Amino acid sequence: MTDRAARISELRRQIEDANYRYHVLDDPSIPDAEYDLLMRELEALEAAHPECADPSSPTQRVGNRPSSKFEEVVHSVPMLSLGNAFSDEEIVDFVARIEKETGDGAPMFSVEPKLDGLAVSLRYEHGMFVRGATRGDGSTGEDVTANLRTVKCIPLRLRGKAPDLLEVRGEVFMPKAAFERYNAWALANDEKTLANPRNGAAGSLRQLDPRMTAKRPLSFYAYALGEVSAMPPGVETHSRALAWLKTLGLPVCPEARTARGVDGVLAFYRDLGARRHALPYDIDGSVYKLDRYDQQRAMGFVSRAPRWAIAHKYPAQEEATVVEAIDVQVGRTGALTPVARLQPVQVAGVVVTNATLHNADQVARLDVRVGDGVIVRRAGDVIPEVVRVIEERRPRNAAGEPLHPPYILPKVCPVCGSAVDREEGEVVARCTGGLFCAAQRKQALIHFASRRAMDIEGLGERFVDELVEVGYVKTVADLYALTLDDLLEMKRRADEREGTTPETVKAGKVASKWAENLIVAIDASRETTLERVLFALGIRDVGESTAKTLTRHFGALDPLMSADEETLRQVPDVGPVVAARIAHFLAERHNRNVIAALRANGVRWPEGAPQRSSEGPLAGKTVVLTGGLASMSRDEAGVKLEALGAKVSGSVSKKTGIVIAGEAAGSKLAKAQELGIEIWDEAKLLAFLAEYGSA
Repeated sequence: MTDRAARISELRRQIEDANYRYHVLDDPSIPDAEYDLLMRELEALEAAHPECADPSSPTQRVGNRPSSKFEEVVHSVPMLSLGNAFSDEEIVDFVARIEKETGDGAPMFSVEPKLDGLAVSLRYEHGMFVRGATRGDGSTGEDVTANLRTVKCIPLRLRGKAPDLLEVRGEVFMPKAAFERYNAWALANDEKTLANPRNGAAGSLRQLDPRMTAKRPLSFYAYALGEVSAMPPGVETHSRALAWLKTLGLPVCPEARTARGVDGVLAFYRDLGARRHALPYDIDGSVYKLDRYDQQRAMGFVSRAPRWAIAHKYPAQEEATVVEAIDVQVGRTGALTPVARLQPVQVAGVVVTNATLHNADQVARLDVRVGDGVIVRRAGDVIPEVVRVIEERRPRNAAGEPLHPPYILPKVCPVCGSAVDREEGEVVARCTGGLFCAAQRKQALIHFASRRAMDIEGLGERFVDELVEVGYVKTVADLYALTLDDLLEMKRRADEREGTTPETVKAGKVASKWAENLIVAIDASRETTLERVLFALGIRDVGESTAKTLTRHFGALDPLMSADEETLRQVPDVGPVVAARIAHFLAERHNRNVIAALRANGVRWPEGAPQRSSEGPLAGKTVVLTGGLASMSRDEAGVKLEALGAKVSGSVSKKTGIVIAGEAAGSKLAKAQELGIEIWDEAKLLAFLAEYGSA
């Protein structure tokens, strides 16, 4: 066997194995991006060497055989897959080919997200749902009717006048929020969690007991027609067909629309990609379908896919790599977070070298070990995480035993050597060293200087590290005692230690502008607000919202510092656990010393009378700000509204009392209109503030 033939044989074996795991076992062994690369390589080799053709090759098949656990269903119209494109150039070629063969210089496309779920077929007879099947191998699927009947958004009876026979193709998926809720429930009830929404959808739909499927929060969007006994008049395009399906009561993806020519589809791709991570469901690409049915018929099919449709993939969100080490990071509250150090891998367009393992329980559930092959996921700005271990890639000795033992979280802090403690009922283990621990000290300083805390511009992680290392800063109060000479000496020592002293410095010319700017920024932060100080102190579980609530309730710092747990429990939204943590923090002598030092070093904030939640014209009202305001920032508006008794929230719900909509207000405004919530424009806001003396 030649090297070329051997490579083709190996590719076929890998792809068939991946197909079996993905379609039959619902336990994929490789990420989609890796599968796509294998398939493209095989297609290229077979095209270049037709003598190696084989009718059993995965390139000649749409999918894999269904599981024998369900009855087989033969699709009257095959459920073919789509060809994939990974670049704009491929889309340009795709559209150019259609333009040439149809003679249409600006063809219209129906465009929609490529949902990451499980393709199914729904069969309706005389408007009644009679059968549902998986795609299977495209020709034969599995009868999952009983399970699909549990999906609430799939109508059991169509609305209006339906044809005698209607087959609808679509995608069953698990919304992101539903996935998170299910996993939270599973953890609380000692049940197995789901790896990701796609696996959750596939595994749920193929449960032998429909009662198990009913417990899983599945959804469905229709995206195509199969067999239809009679089309209604005027439905001559794919987009009109989707609109028709909506009138029958079938859900259609709200992002589906039309786009003209290559510029139109690429604009849709980029717009959808920019909003991808905000969508309530996972997608892995955009789908373009020639809209006119007559043009679809003219373009026809190849063996595996229609020539009039294509999937334009986004950069992969999941990739395979190897765990080189497992380290522990210590946060500002002492929380220990295990982190996997990875062989560099590009995920969603970013090179990833580290991925969080969250906590000891998660490490145990995944059984992640050094040397393991793992799947890494990155979505949006979320920190990359290890999704699962690829068992087949775990290194083993000659006896077949794992080379590396299970990972165990250390019993002492890796930074300061203090004992590690885990409170009953908590998943997070913490260092008990407090500010004695340099890691907590550094993280506390970074948090203190952050924009929404004391907002000390220019004081980043690097400078904090150096200030702590040279011993100039032990508490946050020490920042306000720093001098220009201190900062310059710190920089000199750092350069000397790293061997990076600039030649200009050696010549006696010391750049000091950066230090002067930092001193100015520190000085500017002295004039602040009590809520910023409370947030900046880093009291566990006291975020911005709680800090604002405490400020309104007590009005000044001294009454807050004198409050016991019982008094703190009377504060709205402060429960017994948070009350205990606030009381403990403010009772600690070293924390009281830090607060005294802040005051002594000139940190000042206005104080006033307590303002209880029952006071003010907006007492008991939840207000949401959306869009841009011309007269002030949203943060400034929020402060004024809170002073009048309002609770300012970032999301719209049935509990929202007022939505204030500025310029370019988006989905929050639409939701408020849908729920019938009172809506103010900026003019009404300003008039209200003026009336109550808060303008």
